[in-house]
Amino acid sequence: MQLVNIGYGNMVSSERLVAVVSPDSAPIKRMITDARDRGLLIDATYGRKTRSVIVTDSDHIILSAVSPQSIGGHLVPEEE
Repeated sequence: MQLVNIGYGNMVSSERLVAVVSPDSAPIKRMITDARDRGLLIDATYGRKTRSVIVTDSDHIILSAVSPQSIGGHLVPEEE
């Protein structure tokens, strides 16, 4: 199991990730609102601006203050 750093010491299992997206579009904002209403929202921003939204296979939505590019960079396996 590989863990991915999503900022401020928080980690998510890479096997559970479905998507890492920017929070700017209206459909993503609706997903966040729906997840909050259903109790499936995890806010890992520590009060900072949300820069990425992580969607998991269990329908949980995780908010992160780290950019999607940074999180994606942690997903790429290092070449030996």
